[in-house]
Amino acid sequence: MSSKYIEIMEEIKLQLENGSLIAGSKLPSIRQLSEHFSCSKNTVIKAYVELEKEHLIYSVPKSGYFVVNEYQIEAKENEVIDFLSAGPDKHVMPYLDFQHCMNQAIEQYKEELFTYSDQQGSFTLRVQLVKYLQNLQVFTKPERLVVVSGSQQALNLLVAMPFPNGKNNILIEQPSYFGIIESINLHQATAFGIELSMDGIDLDHLEYIFRNNDIKFFYIIPRFHNPLGHSYTNREKQKIVELAEKYDVYIVEDDFLGDLDPDAKSDPLFAFEPSGRVIYIKSFSKIFLPGLRIATVILPTLMMNNFLRYKFSSDFNSSALSQGALEIYLKSGMFNSHLKKIKEIYYTKMNHLQDACEELLPANTHYSKPSSGFYLSISLPENVTAKQVVHMLHEENIYVDDASRMFLPEYKKDNLIRLSISQVEMRKIKTGVERLAYSISLIDSRKNQKPSNLFLF
Repeated sequence: MSSKYIEIMEEIKLQLENGSLIAGSKLPSIRQLSEHFSCSKNTVIKAYVELEKEHLIYSVPKSGYFVVNEYQIEAKENEVIDFLSAGPDKHVMPYLDFQHCMNQAIEQYKEELFTYSDQQGSFTLRVQLVKYLQNLQVFTKPERLVVVSGSQQALNLLVAMPFPNGKNNILIEQPSYFGIIESINLHQATAFGIELSMDGIDLDHLEYIFRNNDIKFFYIIPRFHNPLGHSYTNREKQKIVELAEKYDVYIVEDDFLGDLDPDAKSDPLFAFEPSGRVIYIKSFSKIFLPGLRIATVILPTLMMNNFLRYKFSSDFNSSALSQGALEIYLKSGMFNSHLKKIKEIYYTKMNHLQDACEELLPANTHYSKPSSGFYLSISLPENVTAKQVVHMLHEENIYVDDASRMFLPEYKKDNLIRLSISQVEMRKIKTGVERLAYSISLIDSRKNQKPSNLFLF
């Protein structure tokens, strides 16, 4: 089907904007539009179906298509306020652009896409990834990259496999991404934690742990941490790398949101030791299309063969079709223009969320203040648990995340909630925080009430 349906959609949207079509207006019949645009009826139907998905029009059987009334849009959109979902904003995902890249990949690579591909990942994609990573101050060669099926696969393999330093234990920030905790539990690895706040970690304590606890690698999210939103300074990153060198500890750097950093001078840990001490992971799931399941990991040369053995036993190789499409998307420049758009959107949303927290949250709560990224966390009053807040808000179709699963058992806190701005609509942020603040205050006031004298019958 041609792109004519997009032309029809744009024409109808233009008429909605300039007032030629108003709420309740009946749209031209499928036959009339097919004649007007010199296209098939199927093309018109496709346009109408897509406009229905966007809640701009609706169909009445045997009567035709009509413009949605404003109150209908309001009712539909007010159903959910989603601070829980952590995938990219559905409204800015580049479906059509990427569909074009998929088609191009099939045309360009044909049978290569549907056979077993290079275990390390398509070489031509790795060349494009090397060029792209330079924007993040990551300078390396295609030979050191492995394309993996999402960053979680890379983490799971790194937890499981032996490292050249011969050590066994893993260190993670507390709290941290729950996926690494799941892999540690699955492989029954021994994990240590180091407390992280928006002020960072205690570097003296980090040195003590490196020196005394047989640490194989330190897993760290250096920019826009999940769930706190914390970012390290360049000085802190350099010091962490120096300590890792001193005590023969590897660093696994998960830079999944590094692209969103508004600070052009901020560097990844990899930039301070690119020869092999830092294993760098870059996912495309959070800023692009989660279903793509593509990430890349940069490994020291002496770990490459072992990592590929473990990957082979996991999935043989990552999707060749996804790799081909991503290569074309990167090469065409489409990715950079997409990135420019989403950087602004997430930066604006995060500022909007912080303004709402500053204005509305009770005085006895504390919230983190990230400069961008997806995540902001809120520490609740002592009397209030995250589970209580999650449950109360769930009743109102407002979704937030209980961060207790992001802690190792000995560090567990039950009063931390995580908000993600990635999929919540901008205009709903303040309303969501207002309801959150009310729920916290209500639970807190109930807990603080002294029990009344009860007559027992």
